[in-house]
Amino acid sequence: MRKTLAAAGLLLASACAPTSRFSEEQLARLSTLAGQVETERLMGHVRALTRSHQEDTPLSCTQVQREQYAPACFMTRDRARDLMKSQLEAVGLQVRTQEGQHGALGFTNLIADLPGTTWPEELVLVGAHFDAHFMGADDNSTGVAGVLELARVLSQYRFERTLRFVGFDLEEPGMLGSGHYVDMLGQEKLAGVIIFDCIGYYDTRPGSQKSLPGLPAPDTGDFLAIMGNDHSLGLATELHQLNDALGLMKLVSIIAPGDGTSTVSVSESLMRSDHAAFWYAGHKALFLTDTADFRNPHYHEATDVIDTLAPESFRRAVQISAVGLAAWAGGPQ
Repeated sequence: MRKTLAAAGLLLASACAPTSRFSEEQLARLSTLAGQVETERLMGHVRALTRSHQEDTPLSCTQVQREQYAPACFMTRDRARDLMKSQLEAVGLQVRTQEGQHGALGFTNLIADLPGTTWPEELVLVGAHFDAHFMGADDNSTGVAGVLELARVLSQYRFERTLRFVGFDLEEPGMLGSGHYVDMLGQEKLAGVIIFDCIGYYDTRPGSQKSLPGLPAPDTGDFLAIMGNDHSLGLATELHQLNDALGLMKLVSIIAPGDGTSTVSVSESLMRSDHAAFWYAGHKALFLTDTADFRNPHYHEATDVIDTLAPESFRRAVQISAVGLAAWAGGPQ
């Protein structure tokens, strides 16, 4: 996740959602699907990803700063990208690469599809960036691990719409990979998008959560934040409905007015990850996060290691994402 100053005046919603559109039969299927998300697999992916960052060669800090990107000292991505690709292929998905160039920096996104049975041209996407500072346990090995575990679980089923799993390159220097991805979408139809960035750090101590300036929020960092805009409010509402029905975890939604890009304060607060490119292009996208440096003291530090994570809450964050994606894709079948 990129680091910026923050100030906002937003709608904060954590109350129960309106009456659900989901039937008891569908909820039962979704509950079974959620139960297949495994903590051990998630943490195993994080362990392998942090090791890949530790063993990789960092980008040239001097070169990147000369191009006026955000500082990239101690930032790696190549081995994590290779690991993500191999793990997507291991669950039977075909992975294609999407390459781009921005100034001195080349980048490579990863894209894998589970084709839909009825409306394959309509996409439900989940993505995370695989570049990281230092070992990057929370930022963003948790996000990549979430995508990989979702690929494993969801690929066991069939869905009416196509499910797409994406690894974005170079989020940290300025969301370069996701910006290029959205620019290249063409006529593809996105029915819904979830972006993971920092989803594994939780703290149950009062006072552990900092608020965006001017925005009341819980002072305990034990919740998953869902950040959206007016265009994606329906997706956020349905995640709350599913969570209320299945009792998975504490959610807090922060909904920016309009498209989320209308004011500097909102933009600085909520446009901090790869969902921003989708918002700018008018797509419905949700950003799921533990709020990074508003909670996690290890953000962008060498201390962002696996032992700081909360495995059970991490699993539940992936579970609620699994049921949301499955429902939007028209399944599971």
